This record gives sequence, C-alpha cells and structure tokens, in this order.
Amino acid sequence: MTKPSLPELLHAAVTAVGGTERPGQVTMAEAVAEAIDDGSHLLVQAGTGTGKSLGYLVPALAHGERVVVATATLALQRQLVERDLPRTVDALHPVLRRRPEFAMLKGRSNYLCLHRLHEGVPQDEEEGLFDQFQSAAPTSKLGQDLLRLREWSDETETGDRDGLTPGVSDRAWAQVSVSSRECLGASKCAYGAECFAEMARERAKLAEVIVTNHALLAIDAIEGAPVLPQHEVLIVDEAHELVSRVTGVATGELTPGQVNRAVRRAAKLVNEKAADQLQTAAEGFERVMELALPGRLEEVPEDLGYALMALRDAARTVISGIGATRDKSVQDEDAVRKQALASVESVHDVAERIANGSEWDVVWYERHEPRAGAAYRHSGASLRVAPMSVSGLLREKLFTDRSVVLTSATLKLGGDFNGVGASLGLAPEGTAGDDLPHWKGVDVGSPFDYPKQGILYVAKHLARPARDGDRGDMLDELTELIQAAGGRTLGLFSSMRAAQLAAEELRSRIPDFPILLQGEETLGELIKNFAADPQTCLFGTLSLWQGVDVPGASCQLVVMDKIPFPRPDDPLMSARQKAVEDAGGNGFMAVAATHAALLMAQGAGRLVRATGDRGVVAVLDQRLATARYGSYLKASLPDFWYTTDPTVVRRSLSAIDAVAKQTESAEPAAEEAEQAEET
Repeated sequence: MTKPSLPELLHAAVTAVGGTERPGQVTMAEAVAEAIDDGSHLLVQAGTGTGKSLGYLVPALAHGERVVVATATLALQRQLVERDLPRTVDALHPVLRRRPEFAMLKGRSNYLCLHRLHEGVPQDEEEGLFDQFQSAAPTSKLGQDLLRLREWSDETETGDRDGLTPGVSDRAWAQVSVSSRECLGASKCAYGAECFAEMARERAKLAEVIVTNHALLAIDAIEGAPVLPQHEVLIVDEAHELVSRVTGVATGELTPGQVNRAVRRAAKLVNEKAADQLQTAAEGFERVMELALPGRLEEVPEDLGYALMALRDAARTVISGIGATRDKSVQDEDAVRKQALASVESVHDVAERIANGSEWDVVWYERHEPRAGAAYRHSGASLRVAPMSVSGLLREKLFTDRSVVLTSATLKLGGDFNGVGASLGLAPEGTAGDDLPHWKGVDVGSPFDYPKQGILYVAKHLARPARDGDRGDMLDELTELIQAAGGRTLGLFSSMRAAQLAAEELRSRIPDFPILLQGEETLGELIKNFAADPQTCLFGTLSLWQGVDVPGASCQLVVMDKIPFPRPDDPLMSARQKAVEDAGGNGFMAVAATHAALLMAQGAGRLVRATGDRGVVAVLDQRLATARYGSYLKASLPDFWYTTDPTVVRRSLSAIDAVAKQTESAEPAAEEAEQAEET
C-alpha cells in the first residue's frame, strides 16, 4: 500500500480545521518533513496567518515517531490540545490508517495535589497560614479561592490549574500544589493512585505527541533527571521566547524571608545544635542583605562570601539531620519533612552556587518594594544568580540525539537567522563543523501584503529620547496620532512608568478616547475591553508587546514610545554585552540591538492579524531613522510601507478610521435587515 503524500495529508488537515492552504504553510511542512527524515535541525520563520501549527503537526504525525511540542504561551497550548490536534488526528486517521494519541504535560506544581487538598498545608505559624477549608463561609479572598478549589477538585479530570476558570491567586494555588521536591512520591502518598500529575505523566508515556511548555523543556535539559519521555523529534514553537525561559529556569534567588522560612520548617525535624547553626547563619545573611545596594557583583564581597558559606554548611548539616530525627508530635510528618527538605535544599544549592563562584554566572542584588496584597512575599533585598549565557547549555542538551525544529513569526533579526542561532548555541548558518550542530534557516513568508496593509512611520522630527526624561513632544505626537486614528490604539511603552505617565496625561487631553492601562485590570479583561470598543486605547509594557491578538478595526495604530533597548543598569544584559566585547565582538549589536529587534518585531506583529487589517506602526523615536543600527532594526520588522512624514501618516490614519466607521455603521443595519427578513 502506498504511503500517503504530504500534500494529501496537509490538504485533509487544513480542510478539517476549516482553513485554506497557503504557499508558506506548504513550504514549511515540506521543510519540517525533510528535517525529520534526515535528523537535521531547522529554524522556520512563519509569519502570522501562515498556519504554522499544521505546518509542523502534519509532517510530525505522518512520520510516526514520538514528538514533543514545546510552546511559550497557555493560549497556544490550549489551541493545540483543544482544537488543532483533535481535528488533525481525526482528519488524518482515514489516510494514515492509525490514530496518534496526544497529551499535555507540565511541571508538577501546575497540578492539584490531592494530599495537600485533603490533609492541608504543613503549617508555617509565623506566616499565618491556616486551614481555610474548615470555615463554613470563608469571607477572605483566600478562603473563597480555597473553597472554589475544593469544589473544582470533584469536577476536574486533569487537575491542571489552567483548566480552572476563572483562576485563583498564586497564594491560594500554593496551598493545594507541590513542587517536585516537596512531593511525597506516588508510592508513599495515600493519594498516589489518583494523583493528577502522575496520571498526566502516564498519558504522556503512551502518547505520540506531547505538548508541553518551554519551562518544562528547560528543566528536562538542566536537571539531568529526565521529566519528558524519550522522543525523536522536538518542535519548539514561539521559539523567540526560548532563551529567556531557559534563563529564568536556570536563575537562582536567595532572600532573607526564604531563608527564615527554611529555618522554621526545619526546626522541629533536626537536633537543637543543627537548628541553631542554621538560625545563626540566617541571621548573618540577613544582616548582610540589609546593607545591599542594587546592582551587579563582579566579585562576591568578603562579608557576603562568609555569610553564604555559613548558610551552605548549616543547610548541609540540616539536610543530613532531617532524616535522622523523628517527632511524633508533628502532624503529617512525612509531608512536613519533604516541605522542609525542599526549602533547605533550595537555600543550600543557591548559596553554594554563589559562594563557589563561576565565570559563567552573573550575580546581583535587587531591591523589592512591598506590594499591596502581597504581604506574604518578603520585601527588601534579594540575591540573584543567572547564567551569563545559555547557548552552550542549549547546544549540548537540545540539539543532541533528535531532530529539532524551532519556529516563530520572528526568528530573522536584521535580515538573517544568525542572531537567534547564536543565542541557541548554533554557529552561523552554513559554517557548522563536525562538533557543532548543522542547521538550516527557512523563511516561508506571510500571507499578508505588508506594504499594502501597513505603514511604518518613524517620527524623525522628535527630539532624541533621554533616559527617564520629559518627552512632551512625544506626548503631543501621540495625542495627534490617536485623534487621527479615532482611538483604536495599542501603546507599547519601554517601561511601566512611561505607560502610566502617558495614560495619565492623555486621559486629561483626550477624554473622548478611553485609555486602558496595564495593571489596572487582568490582562485578559483589558484585551477583551480593548477589542470590544474601537475608540478605546490600551497602554502597557512588556507582555503587551507579545501578548495581544486583536484583528480588525479595534487595533489600527500600534505605537512604540521608543526603541526598547534593555536598561543600561540591567545586570544580566550588561554583563552579557561586556562578555561579547571582551571576546572582541560588538556587544551592543549582539545583545542590546538583538533584544530590541526581537521586541520591535513582536510589537509590530500586533498590527496585521488578518488579511483585511489595515493600519500604522508608529515609532516615536528618531533613532530608528537616524542611527547606524536603525537599518538593522528596520530589517527585523515586517516589510511595511515606510515614511517619516507626519502629515502623510495622519491623513492615512484618518482615511483608515473613516473606512472602519462606515463598516461599523453598516454592520448593525445589515443585521437588522437580516432579522426583518427572517421575521
């Protein structure tokens, strides 16, 4: 019997999801199939609207080997598991003559823990945690959340936090979930046979396609103990996020609050001498942290070094002693023991990592301000450590013994894949030697006609932005652009302070156009309200640059207040930039410009989300037009029609607004006519 062809399979899948085949999708599917067949690695840039999910799912399912798909966002995970995979599997079943199984797998703390739910949380008396489940009518937000969780536990089949709508606070979830370190283990837990996390792992072992997130992929690579089943193909979607997610997983933190919590948890489980040693070390660490000033520590100061070594040694003693002491007065002792062990091990590992020192790590102090409603989180200083680069780790752990496909709408920065490739540990395309992974980059384009659908406007006449300086001319420009566009504006700001100042100023200047501000409501609610009212504008920072999908007339102007370079005092970014310069490279282009290009490409991608979308991306920073690196940044953006003429852009926005208003007024009339005809 002949094997079904890839075009035949792709046609069946696209038809099943109600889509239309696009040339870019076909090109992508062919490139993915080729990479899987010969065991090579592939970077695919697939613009918005290409249908990239099917572009990689169809060839992966056709090949028949186990595949892991790792994504960055919950929205895409849901789309894959709830829509794309069920429909694709159903469509391909008659052609493939088999029905591939698929499953979702996340880290253990994402699943409801039945032991925690039924037995309660091991108590930290000083933190004031108590069993809110016992209250008949809890009045606090925490108590209400916990009551909802108990009710939900009887309904859910997966125990996956993301299946709980609406969600609950992190504090409430922390009382019904455990980390892998805190877990008793299925064989020792009274609820092991019903454990949601264990059931998810069992489903993943039987599945041909496993959908997971970047964080679990990073843990699988870093920890050494595999958490993902053996697989032959890895597909990383939203791959522009991978390096930052892996860096986040590889980052350690120590705070006085965290250390004191470990002391309290271990106190009843070890002898008095060991407990006193840890308490004394914790007090010494806290004294050092009281004097900490924010910034990078190129060398660990002597007083901090002594405090960390004392903490490391005391934690090691406690870890050894926890297994040797039993206290019958401690209720649910095994759970208490595991929680204490997890806390002390975390303190030990980070203290040892920083005390030992490594040229590949960056260490810095941060200061936190107390947040309303977050009294349980320690304010003050924290000590952090992160890898200078994760490229070597990714090269060693990711691109070995399997074919890897990385895809995103933004992988080509400055016109080629080499910038993103370098961050992943890949040599420039076509230059890899025997000891380096061989890979290929493919840009399959976009179904959108960017030069006809969008304008890139750079406000060249504005003054060069100064850090945290007054930008009255920028606010004047922004006001006029929003008025010309009739609202319909997504404002992407380089800092939360800039977004707040702009929102405050424009609310008084143009009260007819509602300004929504990130942080004043949940992100989902903000985006829903923004999409519902064309006159509304939405202002915010980092997550809006990448997390907004509002096709249609509600988003016809995307404004960037300035080029989003990392802050000069960002400890990790500045350390990475210096490392490149010390090695003879251009640190600014390799780190700062690459960071900015990626964010700008993502931000500009918010404008055109469908074939009928029209609008303007306005960059209120003259450097995009005047600086030498401007051409690199522009080459990273969609190929919009380009202008620096404010008159042209206002006229265009007014025309786009007029067309949108005609369409909006015609829609209710059409609906009324349709209803009248039915009547």
